[in-house]
Amino acid sequence: MNISVELTLTPLQDDFEPPIMEFIKKLRSSGLTVQENPLSTQVFGSYDEVMTLLNQEMKLALESIENGLLYVKIVKSDRSDYEPHF
Repeated sequence: MNISVELTLTPLQDDFEPPIMEFIKKLRSSGLTVQENPLSTQVFGSYDEVMTLLNQEMKLALESIENGLLYVKIVKSDRSDYEPHF
């Protein structure tokens, strides 16, 4: 089963950019399809591969910040080829 996951890491602290950049770099190096925009990062792939990666990397990302939020949305399908039609 393929999934699409949208992630938004929001550290509630000064100097918030380094933890976000490190989180995204680790997702990029996973070999999975990763897309980014100014507000979120999307990861696409098989459920087991994506969730194994996220289980590890979300924990590390949260440990790297003092306070923050991590929003996660999961869609049951690979939406990596989605293009708006409007």
